[in-house]
This record gives sequence, structure tokens and C-alpha cells, in this order.
Amino acid sequence: MSVPDYQTLMLPVLRLFAAGKTNISECLDDLKREFDISDEEAEELLPSGKMTYLGNRAHWARTYLGKAGLLHSPRRGFHEITELGRNFLATNPKELNNKVLEQFDAFAEWRSTQSATDSDIETPLPKGNDQSDQTPEDAIQEASQILNRTLRDDLLTELLRVSPARFEQLILDVLSAMGFGGGKLSNKTLTPISGDGGIDGVINEDALGLDAVYIQAKRYAPENKVGRPDIQRFVGSLTGESATKGVFVTTSDFSREAHEYVQRVQQRIVLLNGQRLAQLMIEHNVGVRTQSTVVIKKLDDDYFTSD
Repeated sequence: MSVPDYQTLMLPVLRLFAAGKTNISECLDDLKREFDISDEEAEELLPSGKMTYLGNRAHWARTYLGKAGLLHSPRRGFHEITELGRNFLATNPKELNNKVLEQFDAFAEWRSTQSATDSDIETPLPKGNDQSDQTPEDAIQEASQILNRTLRDDLLTELLRVSPARFEQLILDVLSAMGFGGGKLSNKTLTPISGDGGIDGVINEDALGLDAVYIQAKRYAPENKVGRPDIQRFVGSLTGESATKGVFVTTSDFSREAHEYVQRVQQRIVLLNGQRLAQLMIEHNVGVRTQSTVVIKKLDDDYFTSD
């Protein structure tokens, strides 16, 4: 038989992780046997030529299971079933797909909701699973949003794993890629890790260095929001440097009080949360690379227009 879709693979993949598998590569031979997939079918590559259909669909099954909280990834390339996942399997489920996963709060939130601070990044994903009324362009747009959202989550996971110094350097790399300092490495600097006075980096606003932007970076877990006291200390540091512009970056988010406070201070301060930081990394190719490109062509009416 041909390679099943990723939703069909969800339940077998979850059972394999319950049996002790730790990554998708270890699952592929078992999936081949369970679904009677031939070697030729298992080796068939996606149009990009970089991954097999079987591997790709199994990886997406694992990704969706993770978004529902049924799997956990303590480190890159290593996955394990959670207590929630084991409890689900204990119910002897007959099927597992996106509709079933909607019962889990984490998955439902990931698929269909966004925080207010994320609303400028993309529109919410459709709540329904019936795609029969979608145009091909609609389907491509929805798929692009899912891929983009998943990549942002992956980036945030990696950002929490890097060292504090590496995180601060990454922020400078993003701002440089956006055009600050004229994109020149010489126009951005890190301050010492200790005794930095609440400032982690400085980057010129333009190639001539007519003004500088001061940076504070906090690598916080998602549930640990940056509050007003952190912003007040940053403002104090800017005042001590006679600085007028600052960017406060965190992998988590900012409290309502923090947002309200920056509207009242003399300095111009931009608050950059984790989701927005990850989106900027994607847009400016920092820590990511293009895997494949889809080209959509249409009829050139002008070519066929008679003189």
C-alpha cells in the first residue's frame, strides 16, 4: 500500500514512543511493517528531494502529538511519551487525528488561537478540518501558516537552550540583518556579561553611527513574563547612558503593566516578545534556511492578446 497520511500515522507513532522509541528514524521500519509499505514506496522522495514521504509524514505526526502534549522533547532529536500520552493510550483509542487532538487544550490553542501580541504576525489558523471548500491558494496559505507557526515554536525552543552570551549575540545578529548599523558587523557590540548595568548590547541605528540603540535581552521561560520593574531598571540604564532609544527582548512576553509603562517614559523603547523575535528571525534568515520553494504560475493574458 502507499504511504499513509500523517494523521493515520499519529496513533502508531505514539504507540512506538510508548514502547521506547526515542526518535522518528527508529520508528520507520516498524511503520513500514505495520502498513505493508514497500522499500520503493518508503524511499520515494518529496519533490524537494530532501526527505521521503514516509519520514516527512511521520515527523509531522510527531510534531502534532507534541503540540497536544502527548509527546515531550527534552532535547533536539530526542522525544518521549508524556503521562498525558500514556493516559490517552490507556483508553484503547481506535483512532487519532486532528479532530481527536482538539480535545487537548494545548493543541486546540496552538491550532486556533493567538495572543494579542501575536496578532500582527499572521491571521489565526482555521478552526475546522474540512478543506473541501478551500481553493488551492487557500490550502497553500494555510499550510504556509502552519509551517511558519511550527518553525517559530522550534526557534523559541532552541533560543531557550543557547547560552546567555549566544542569545545576546543573536539579538544583535537579528537587528543587523534588519539593517541597523548598515548591516555591518563592526557597528554592533556586546557589553561584558557581568557589570553591564542592565544593557546587553549596543548597535548603531545607521551606517554612519549618528545614533545608537541599546539592547536588553532576557531568556525567560514562556510562563515568566517581563514585568514593569525590569523595564524600569532598563530605563534607568538608558538614562545613565544619556540614551534615547532601546529594545527590550525576551523569549517570553511582557505584562500589561510593562506595555503601559513604556508609553509614559521619555525614551523610545520597543518591546520584542518571543513570538515576534522568532518571526523576525524567519523573515531575515537568522538561524533558518530555505528548505524548498513553490512557484505558482498563471496564464499570461498579455502574451495571447492580439495586436
